[in-house]
Amino acid sequence: MPKINESIINFAVYENSTEYYGMAEVTLPEISSLTEEVKGAGISGTFESVILGHLEAMTLTLNFRTLVKDAVALLEPRDHQIDLRVAQQGKDTVSGQTTVTSVKHVMVVKPKKLNPGKVAPASPAEASMEFSATYWATFIDGKKTLEIDILNFIYFVNGKDYLADVRKALGK
Repeated sequence: MPKINESIINFAVYENSTEYYGMAEVTLPEISSLTEEVKGAGISGTFESVILGHLEAMTLTLNFRTLVKDAVALLEPRDHQIDLRVAQQGKDTVSGQTTVTSVKHVMVVKPKKLNPGKVAPASPAEASMEFSATYWATFIDGKKTLEIDILNFIYFVNGKDYLADVRKALGK
């Protein structure tokens, strides 16, 4: 079925799959690989070698319209499991029908920073929080497409765990 991806219809955020946190928007972590510059005999210059499955620190940002009790609770200095459940809209180009795709992001995060925002009449506070993420899995229509587990040497993309051989070599 040829499909055009159009937009995000809406989303919801949960902690430990039970408590809802209403908010304005979420900025997902950037996935940026660690690299090492390679130079030496037999090559005519330098290049960046991408280190298999090793990433720079990942940061999740939650943006709240106002400072709420739920946001403050996320400051507890512990691991929080955050589930982002997203409904994405598309269009089937053959039938012309609108489609809905389910996307779920599951993250294990620890609070880094709270910006309580501003206080002004008739305006949002624009509060925000940043979290260090050590785990991230993404499911599209119920199928796991991405799993990054920094602490357990997992780098899974589209059905393949690229760190399986590394874990084996390390005796893990």
